[in-house]
Amino acid sequence: MWRNVGPRVAELSPLERVRLRRVAIRYAVHGWEVTPGACLARSRFVCGRAGCPTVGCHPALENWELAASADPIRVATWWRTRPHGVLLPTGRAFDVLEVPAHLGRHVLDAVRTHPAGTGVRGPVLVTPTGRWMFLVRPGDPLRPELEHCFHVVRHGPGSWIPAPPTRLPEGTVRWAVAPEQARWQLPDSYLVQNTLIEALRANGVTLALDLLPGHLPLPRRGM
Repeated sequence: MWRNVGPRVAELSPLERVRLRRVAIRYAVHGWEVTPGACLARSRFVCGRAGCPTVGCHPALENWELAASADPIRVATWWRTRPHGVLLPTGRAFDVLEVPAHLGRHVLDAVRTHPAGTGVRGPVLVTPTGRWMFLVRPGDPLRPELEHCFHVVRHGPGSWIPAPPTRLPEGTVRWAVAPEQARWQLPDSYLVQNTLIEALRANGVTLALDLLPGHLPLPRRGM
């Protein structure tokens, strides 16, 4: 797979290599499917596939959607010899709501004191480029107010996110709220979306649609 790869893969210490593998396994043990990411080589990523034009962070496996696994043994083999990034497919164990940093901080402050308690609090990761990603229960689409809002991206089936401690050219992906802090629980998507809509309005963003209070999507019961 790695024959004739030109750029040199970033050198990591043995401890860093072990850490990537250990964290990937921990995600798998908790039921989060994992897939290996391309390896960082200077300022670009290389996956070893001949002719691959992608230089940004991307899956190392062409059939990553089928190959993604929550089997700790299988996951461990991927990180045995290479410092792969750790990628988590979305639309399976969780969906992700991605927002810019100024909104992310606002939403995180709001959910910490939200009256719904744990129903709206869950893992949150931050990329070194300033993107905040809120992990939520899967399956719920964006509310109509957010469908055409360029500030918000929903990652569902067919997408993935880089997970800590994946290294990007700008730095390392980190947890703002680690899964352990959230007890590996996921919040209701609509509760988080409601908080996000309030944050957007507080920041002066005009949303395309305002639903009548009686027509708001209701949070689903806890799973």
